[in-house]
Amino acid sequence: MQPAIMTPSARIYVAGHRGLVGSALVRRLEAEGFANLLTVGREDLDLRDQAAVNNWFQATRPDFVFMAVGTVGGILANVTRPAEFAYDNLVTYTTVVHAAHLSGVTKLLHLGSSCIYPRECPQPIKEEYLLTGPLESTNEPYAIAKIAGIKLCQAYRQQYGRRFISVVPANLYGPRDNFDLERAHVIPALIRKFHDARIADRREVVVWGTGRPRRGFLHADDVADACVFLMQRYEAGDHINVGAGEDLAVRDLAEAVRDVVHPAAELTFDSSKPDGMPRKLLDVGRLHALGWRHRIGLREGLERTYEWFLSHQEELQAS
Repeated sequence: MQPAIMTPSARIYVAGHRGLVGSALVRRLEAEGFANLLTVGREDLDLRDQAAVNNWFQATRPDFVFMAVGTVGGILANVTRPAEFAYDNLVTYTTVVHAAHLSGVTKLLHLGSSCIYPRECPQPIKEEYLLTGPLESTNEPYAIAKIAGIKLCQAYRQQYGRRFISVVPANLYGPRDNFDLERAHVIPALIRKFHDARIADRREVVVWGTGRPRRGFLHADDVADACVFLMQRYEAGDHINVGAGEDLAVRDLAEAVRDVVHPAAELTFDSSKPDGMPRKLLDVGRLHALGWRHRIGLREGLERTYEWFLSHQEELQAS
């Protein structure tokens, strides 16, 4: 199958354009000269409403769709809002994929999550390890919804011949991340904790868990670049991992954030809180073989993210 190339005149819908990855995709596409970007906020379109989504697709007729939309959060949010994480994501993936099919979208890219893989997974994690063991309990409903999104894209490829693909990124961070401590993933949560401690002139910062789990991280601008790259070049039905191909312990991550935000701080680990998966390092051999590699190192990425956080304090406090 020949790649479906996005021309400068292509109509491109970025679902979730205000979020972490969606906003990075908009920046990346605009930088490459794509002028016909389609976006719509949740105040104007409820993506859980199939009829409304169908009507919007029929009216706007996008050629390409980047599905970077969803209800997301860290361990605390997943544990306290499992039904919301399952329902919102399952229904949204269903409505968007089906509307894309009905309206004849040329190609759709669905953004998955590394939590789809089994808790006790061999490392680094290859794509074929999906559904080979039990999931991590703290985010199982969210993971099942993400797996359903991947399988839905594969089903529409199989039955209707649709060019729907899925990518699975490492843990993401960057500008427009969620810094609310009740909903944040690990990097924005750490940035917020160290920042608050610095402002209050406190030295102690408490980190959830033991600090021993290992994670791979990828800046949002890198994953956006990878998604545009794959939209132009990747045509296989199997999902593909996207990451830096390296990981570090949460303790080392916390120290790196401390060095950027509040160097005088001292770390305390609350081992009564859950760690999540022991390790999550994606094997990115398939992606590297296609010719893509990440560009933004962790220190640079943390500095960029904290700079954005500092420059958007008023906006963040109002949200």
